[in-house]
Amino acid sequence: MTETDAPSTPAAPARGGLFRAHRRGWTIAGGAVAVALLAGAALASGAAAGSPAPAATQKAAASATPTATPTPTPDPRATPAAAVPASRLRTCSVTDLASDGRLASMQAQVLNAATGEVLFDRGGTTPSRAASVMKVLTTAAALKVLGPDYRATTTVVKGSEPGSAVLVGGGDLTLSRLPSGETSAYEGAAHLDDLANQVRTAWAADPSNPPLTKLILDSSLFTGPDWQPSWNSKEQYDGYMSRVTALQVDGDRDDPYSNTSARSDDPVGRAGQAFADQLGGIQAIELGTAPAGAAALGSVQSAPVSTLVQQSLIVSDNTIAEMLARLTAVTAGTGSDFSAIQPAVIAALDSYGVDTAGIVVVDGSGLSDDNAISPSYLTRLFVKINAREANLGVIADGLPVAGRSGSLSYTDRFTGDASVADGSVFAKTGWIDTGYTLSGIIAASDGTPLTFAVYALGDVSEDAKTAIDLLTAGFYSCGDNLSNN
Repeated sequence: MTETDAPSTPAAPARGGLFRAHRRGWTIAGGAVAVALLAGAALASGAAAGSPAPAATQKAAASATPTATPTPTPDPRATPAAAVPASRLRTCSVTDLASDGRLASMQAQVLNAATGEVLFDRGGTTPSRAASVMKVLTTAAALKVLGPDYRATTTVVKGSEPGSAVLVGGGDLTLSRLPSGETSAYEGAAHLDDLANQVRTAWAADPSNPPLTKLILDSSLFTGPDWQPSWNSKEQYDGYMSRVTALQVDGDRDDPYSNTSARSDDPVGRAGQAFADQLGGIQAIELGTAPAGAAALGSVQSAPVSTLVQQSLIVSDNTIAEMLARLTAVTAGTGSDFSAIQPAVIAALDSYGVDTAGIVVVDGSGLSDDNAISPSYLTRLFVKINAREANLGVIADGLPVAGRSGSLSYTDRFTGDASVADGSVFAKTGWIDTGYTLSGIIAASDGTPLTFAVYALGDVSEDAKTAIDLLTAGFYSCGDNLSNN
């Protein structure tokens, strides 16, 4: 199960990184580092030159009888080019928080995003299931392959037999059956009534057309099973995930207004019936494919990928995540079924320059226990996201904010002692039956930019979220003084 609810507007990180507002703190820290480096250089220089001779020795040397200067014998010992500075001693411990039994089998890593130094690590290099944090990888891949301006297009073309039209799904799972002007769970979605109006106008413009009485539904853009075998079927009936088809409306929700709403067993049929109702006069609906070169009768487009990414992240929408994953695979040319997602996503992620070794991508949403991502991969990818490299700033802008927006603003997140970090944690939440996860960016109390990932895996209950939040708040309070002990 993943976390969903009514979206809130996320607090956008400052352009150029979340921590530009802490420039004064960074200047002071930078000065301290510079002083330390200069002092280290001076010590190294003194060590290389040798200490001055004691006064008595100098006096004796001055009164000695001059002799011929001997040829110096080279010192066979190698002299270091420079002294290696000692690692900073950090004293802020989160050991008690990290030992909370509610975290079960805990993995975590914290990185200083400015220096790349690992401040805290507990099994951070081991790939494990990451639940909905997988959506960070999915959206990063979509931004690379599709681009932020890509829109999925639903079209209607003329059928091969008289009086028929074909509704062709373009992978837009957000297409809405609500009347234009009404907002579904997906703000900015295209509407079937708009498409129907276009089709009626185009059909009437050709006097040779007989009445439009047959509708053919083409969902062939996506192939293979419409349900990942490793998913729990309750995700569909509890209202968190639809079957993955290239043609559906409102993410196949029973209630198109609600983020969490039961889904059907036939999303294509539901979309077809909704469109037939809009057209009027349809006497038959059947599955099929569009004839090659058929005349277009109308089209509508989804919101751009930049919007879909943020909608997927803010309330952890599984349906959009699977839509983006499948469109990424189709566009990348790796295929159009579940097995095509891994090669497409990994190839796209490789372009960001973070080692993807060991990552397993089974789906786009993170619902599968078979996905595997190490916390260390996430901490490094989030460094890129915080720096807004390429189009990754779109992800930074869509992350839930502790105590402020999305799935981190719910009543069970960052409460009590953890509320000290409200407004300073920008992170993606994750929840499946076998684990809770959280990963993202922290604007620490001392101005240090941190990236982090925490997994609580195994026999966990809902209070694992509280333990994760308390540990994350500990990272926030410690900042760059966070100890790994």
